[in-house]
Amino acid sequence: MTIDNLIHVIGGTFVVLSVLLGMFVDPRFLWFTIFVGLNLAQSGVTGWCPMMSILRKLGVPERRTSAPV
Repeated sequence: MTIDNLIHVIGGTFVVLSVLLGMFVDPRFLWFTIFVGLNLAQSGVTGWCPMMSILRKLGVPERRTSAPV
């Protein structure tokens, strides 16, 4: 999996989790949903996301290597 794939998976998971927590635990969890949405919008404009830096430090590849033929 590449950094781009993981950014989508992590962002989507955070949104779903925070909405569920906001519905069933405490509505203040919805602020986390807003934070994630703003972060995704900011990364779309600037091309930089804090999670990208974390994933790079963990050694997640940026691109898929093509399979030998």
